[in-house]
Order: sequence, then C-alpha cells, then structure tokens
Amino acid sequence: MAKGTPQLEWCIVRLGDDHNWWVDEVSDPVHWDVDGLSIIDPRQVDHLIELIEPLREYGFDADLFERAFIPFRIAKDLGKGKVRLTRTKESLLESEEKLFALPDVIDEENGPYADLLDHLTRLRCKLLNDLFSFEEKLTPEEIEDQIRESENSDFMEGKAVHLFNELTAILDFIPEGYREDDEDSGKRSADEDEDDLPEVEEEEDERMKNDSSLKWDEDEDDEDAEEKEGAEKGDEDDSDDDGDSEEDERPSRSRSRRR
Repeated sequence: MAKGTPQLEWCIVRLGDDHNWWVDEVSDPVHWDVDGLSIIDPRQVDHLIELIEPLREYGFDADLFERAFIPFRIAKDLGKGKVRLTRTKESLLESEEKLFALPDVIDEENGPYADLLDHLTRLRCKLLNDLFSFEEKLTPEEIEDQIRESENSDFMEGKAVHLFNELTAILDFIPEGYREDDEDSGKRSADEDEDDLPEVEEEEDERMKNDSSLKWDEDEDDEDAEEKEGAEKGDEDDSDDDGDSEEDERPSRSRSRRR
C-alpha cells in the first residue's frame, strides 16, 4: 500500500542511542505514524541478505522481500545524527548502492511486511527441521510463540522493538536446548561449581595430617601402643646387654636381679 502512495517521498531519520536508526519525520504523516517507527540501515540490509541466503533452497520469494520494504537513499546529512532520505526505485537485493529499507507496516496484520514475516518463519522452520532431529517436528507457531514471548518481555520493560531485530529473531532462531550458548552455559556452571570448592595447599594438607587434634582416637591408641612396645623392647635389649657383662664379673648380683 505504501509503495502505491506517492506522498511518501522522503523521510528524516536519526541515529538512536542503541545505534539503530529511527524515523523522526515523513512526507506522508496522514498514513504513517513515526512514533517508534524504525528503519533498517544499509549495513543491516546487507546482513539480512546474508541470513536469507540459506533459505533460497527452501523456496525464498525474492519478490515478496522487495515488496515488504520501501528503499531510500541518502540525500543529505543534516548533522547531529540526523539524515534526510529520499525514495528510490532501486532493488534492495540487486543494487550496489547503500540503501535504507523502511518496512511497509501501514497494515501490520495483512500488509506485505506481515506476509514476509510469515514467509520467513515457515522457511526457517523447514530449515531447522532438516538440521535437527527433533522428537516432534517444529512448527511455525512454536517459533512465533517463543519469539513473541521475548518481544512481550521487552515491551513490558518499555523497550521499542526495532524491526531489524524482529527479522533477525526469525532468521537466527534456534529452539531452546539446541543453541551452542546453552551448552556453554552448562559447562560454565559446572566449572563455577568446581571453582567454588576450597583448595587445600600441600603444606596446609601436610600440617593437617600432623595435627594431633585432627586425629581419631584409634590413631592415638595405635601410636601409644607402638611407643609402649618400642619402650619395652628397648628395656629388654638393655637388660640382655647388662646381663652378659655382669655374669662374668659379678655373678651373685646377676642372679639376684633375675630372682
């Protein structure tokens, strides 16, 4: 509808604190509401083209992609992070010029941009079912529900959803439990648990072994028994040595000790 509206010939955009571009003013304020209206910059357009490349073998509709956006070229740098854009008839997919892309969201439910979101969701679903062996086939509705849950969370926090993020949420979507960062998170959690365990230094460990206050009673009894046995054995050895010498020199004393 917007492409058939001649009034929309230019727009003024600003660079937000989130490093995304947002529309400040349009030539057709009757049909377009600029409150929270985002626009996709040339760098993001290139990224989207890369993301849709794997979907071509699943039936990607290039014409639907082109109809979903209104292309703009840079006309003038207004300073202070603002740029004036003018409409162009160049193709987003084929042009070598750096173009901005304004999603056609006049009819959010049945317009060409809404059709593109549905189209990309179905193709992404087919790709994921080929990549992963799910217990049950993934459905487009499941993808939509998970993405909508995340968007609703941002909405509750008062965050405006940039349309580039809405598109990449579909094109990058992977179900929970199948993402690499989920596995990394599990590994990090295990490592953190190990890090929480106290480390005992070798010297401290040796000191604890020799600390009598940390020994069991059985250990003390065993040590006492060993010391007693060693003492008795020493007395017997001494008595044997003394006995041999005294028997030769003083036999009567020797007999009296043995009595």
